[in-house]
Amino acid sequence: MSAFRKTIIATATGAALTFGAMSAKAADIVDTAISAGSFNTLVAAVQAAGLVETLKGDGPFTVFAPTDDAFAKLPAGTVEDLLKPENKDKLVAILTYHVVPGKVMSGDIAGKEMMVESVQGDTIDVNAMNGVMVDEATVTSADIEADNGVIHVIDSVIMPGM
Repeated sequence: MSAFRKTIIATATGAALTFGAMSAKAADIVDTAISAGSFNTLVAAVQAAGLVETLKGDGPFTVFAPTDDAFAKLPAGTVEDLLKPENKDKLVAILTYHVVPGKVMSGDIAGKEMMVESVQGDTIDVNAMNGVMVDEATVTSADIEADNGVIHVIDSVIMPGM
């Protein structure tokens, strides 16, 4: 076998192993939400609030993620109003209320009731005595792991006291 052919085979094999390893890496919170396809409104809000880099950071984060259907339950015009630049502070407060520092899996809270502090600063009422409720929202899918935390899908947008 010629040296050129050995080099081509070695390069192709190395590239395949490198790209294979890259694609095997878990996605961060933002990329996981994007790939799910049911969080388009949440992702747009995170972008408008300037929180993408934060949620792509090391974490770990626990995110209570409202679906597009959850945002659709809000009064007409609410989402559009929150996405306006002049409402960025309010949007940041609402979004960071959906985030808890650390990685909290459903098994960690099963059978418990507690108040947890959000990144926004207000506390969230978590009731895992029979299913899981977060304030008035129901967790519909739990423990979606990302490389920098975990997502728990909720059926309503939760609001801080503000």
